[in-house]
Amino acid sequence: MSTTSLRPDDILKRVHAIGNYYGFTPLATAAAAVKSTTKNPYPETLAIDSLDPNAKDTAAFLKHVRDAGLTPSVAQPLFLWHSNAAAGRPAPKQILIQFHALGVEHAIADAVLIRAMRALISDLVKDEPHLRVNSMGDKETRSRYTRELGVYFRKQGAILPADCVATAKRGEVFEAAEQLCMGSGRDELPSPTDHLSEASRKHFENVLEYLEATDTPYELTPSLLSRGTAWAETCFQITSDSRLTAWGSRYNELAKHFFKTSLPSIGALIRINVEERMEMPAIKERGLARFVFVHIGEEAKRESMKMTDLLRKARIPLTQAIGIESLTEQMRYAETLNPPYLLIMGRKEALERSVILRERSTYTETSIPLDSLIDRLRLVA
Repeated sequence: MSTTSLRPDDILKRVHAIGNYYGFTPLATAAAAVKSTTKNPYPETLAIDSLDPNAKDTAAFLKHVRDAGLTPSVAQPLFLWHSNAAAGRPAPKQILIQFHALGVEHAIADAVLIRAMRALISDLVKDEPHLRVNSMGDKETRSRYTRELGVYFRKQGAILPADCVATAKRGEVFEAAEQLCMGSGRDELPSPTDHLSEASRKHFENVLEYLEATDTPYELTPSLLSRGTAWAETCFQITSDSRLTAWGSRYNELAKHFFKTSLPSIGALIRINVEERMEMPAIKERGLARFVFVHIGEEAKRESMKMTDLLRKARIPLTQAIGIESLTEQMRYAETLNPPYLLIMGRKEALERSVILRERSTYTETSIPLDSLIDRLRLVA
C-alpha cells in the first residue's frame, strides 16, 4: 500500500469534491438528515469473522447505514461515501475510503463507481490509473465456476505448484486460484466469464459497453478473482504507478443481511497510508452547487459521465446523480439542493452534443453546444 505525502484533510477534500461531481453523498451528511440513529449488533445471519478484510469493512459500512435509519431501495437508491477519518479525531495511520451505490441493479452504477474511483486516484497521485475488470457472475455462476476450478486442480495437479494443489484439496479453490495467478499459471486457469449465466453475461456486457462509450480504458482480466461468498458479478481493480489501489465488486448477498429485501449494491474501497498524523479539522463545505445536471436516457448518461471530469477540472460548481435512472428522483434531488440553474440532457441533446441550461427563477431555457458549455457556465457561475 502506498504512503502519500498528502495531508489527511487534503485527501478528504478531494474525496468530497469527487463525491459532489459524481453524486455520492457523505454517509454522515445523509445520516444527519434522517436523525434516527440506533446501534444494533451485526445480523445473526452474518458470519462476520469468515469475511475477507474488504468484505468486513463493507459490512461495517452497511451496519452504519442501517443504524443511521437510512433505508435504500430500488425505488430510492443511495450513492454514499464514507471514511474512517473524521473531524475532531486524530487521523488514522491508514485512511480507508469507501464509495457505494445501494439499490441500483443497472450496469450504470458499476460504471459510475468505476469512473469516480478512477478520478479520485488520478486526483490523489497525478498519474493515469490502470483499470482491470472481470465478472464472477451470480450465485448460479459462482457454483458452476467453483466446480470447474475443482475439476481443473484435480486434473492438472501433477503439473501445478504443490501449494496450490494442497490448498485446492482443502476445498479452498478460489484461494488456490489466487495463488496460481501470482505465478505463471494464470493464462491456463479457467475463466469465470466462460461460465456466466445469461443474466450475468448481459450485465457484464452492459458494464463494458458503458466503459467503452465513456472512453474509459480497461483491461479485461480473467485472473482477477473475488474470493468468498460476499462478492458477485462485476469485480475491478484500479491501480496507479505509485501503487495506490482501489478494489471493488458487487455484493448483493452481503447487503441482504442488513435490509429486509434483496438490495442490488456495489462498492469500492481505497486504503491510504499517511505520513502526517493530525487532528482532523472539519471539512469546509463547498457552497451550494449553482448547477444540477439532470439526464434522461442512456445516451445522456454516457455523455454526462464523459463531461464530468472536464467540468470538475474547470471548477464548475456542479453536482448530479448520474447513477439514478428515474427522472422523478433526480428532480427530487435537485429540489433539495435548490440550485439557480439546471442542466438538462435527453436523448435528443446527447445525439446533438448539446445541453439545455434552465434558469429556475424564470424557467428561461437556452440550448448550449457541449463544446462551448464550460465557457458559458463560467459566465453565470
